[in-house]
Amino acid sequence: MEKKIAIAATSVAALFIGGTIAVVQLNKAPQDFAQCGATAVAGSAIGGPFELVDSDGETVTDADVITGPSVIYFGYTFCPDVCPLDAMRNAQATYILDEKGIEVTPIFISIDPERDTPEVVGEFASNFHERMIGLTGSLEQTDAASKAYRTYYKKEENGDPEYYLVDHSIQSYFNIPGYGVIDVFGHTETPENVAQRMECLIDMTG
Repeated sequence: MEKKIAIAATSVAALFIGGTIAVVQLNKAPQDFAQCGATAVAGSAIGGPFELVDSDGETVTDADVITGPSVIYFGYTFCPDVCPLDAMRNAQATYILDEKGIEVTPIFISIDPERDTPEVVGEFASNFHERMIGLTGSLEQTDAASKAYRTYYKKEENGDPEYYLVDHSIQSYFNIPGYGVIDVFGHTETPENVAQRMECLIDMTG
């Protein structure tokens, strides 16, 4: 088991280091957002409509949950290292902005719906921030959401049926209604840096 975790961690790290630059379609000139340190560049759209299931077992759409500035992450609750660290970082950045009276909604979307039931993903999300929304769904629903955000994931082949790992991309996507995804945060970004960039972008788009 320890060997599997080490292999998965190495694979995820390699994906992050060697991954391509995220590209988004913006309603505002990308150079304007660059003033905030935004890393996204104009091009093919990232993000789009999705239909998933929330912690209450209710079917929701992107319009239901992305009602204001939101930071979105794709992962899974059994993830041994990267997912909880990134979820915590996004939650900490959200708390920093809470103290300034700026509300951002952190969203955690599972790419492992076989194990991540609505109850499981909801409890996982709420452990990091009381406003963090946990979403799951059918394999078709979660795959469609992942494709809309151009994320990568691959279930471990020939893994233990209960304890398998999932290799996946580790970016977080900052989405503001009317603008879409306007920034992408990597795994190494600090809570302070993420909060600062989100605040700047909210001011610019508000």
